[in-house]
Amino acid sequence: QVQLVESGGGLVQTGGSLRLSCAASGIIYSINAMEWYRQGPGKQRELVAGVLSSGRTNYGDSVKGRFTVSRDDAKNTLYLQMDSLKPEDTAVYYCYARVDYLSYWGQGTQVTVSA
Repeated sequence: QVQLVESGGGLVQTGGSLRLSCAASGIIYSINAMEWYRQGPGKQRELVAGVLSSGRTNYGDSVKGRFTVSRDDAKNTLYLQMDSLKPEDTAVYYCYARVDYLSYWGQGTQVTVSA
């Protein structure tokens, strides 16, 4: 069993920054991908950014140029540096990991951006 624990959410003003972390623990042989998703009020869950096992990164269109995703393989930890935050970034942010070809989700962390 693998556990994902997110941290770093909170309340920030428009234009501010936050850094999210997601630490994976448990029996892990190979992490195939780690990604961030978010779900805003009344919206569907959407991909924010992710890192594949190859090291390639991908971003949702709405966050390109503002968010930076990275992964520390030694710590099995995924990060999301969020800059120039906007009110529309307000959402619960979820960590997703595909570990040994099984899917896992974190419990989510709230990010609120005030106008």
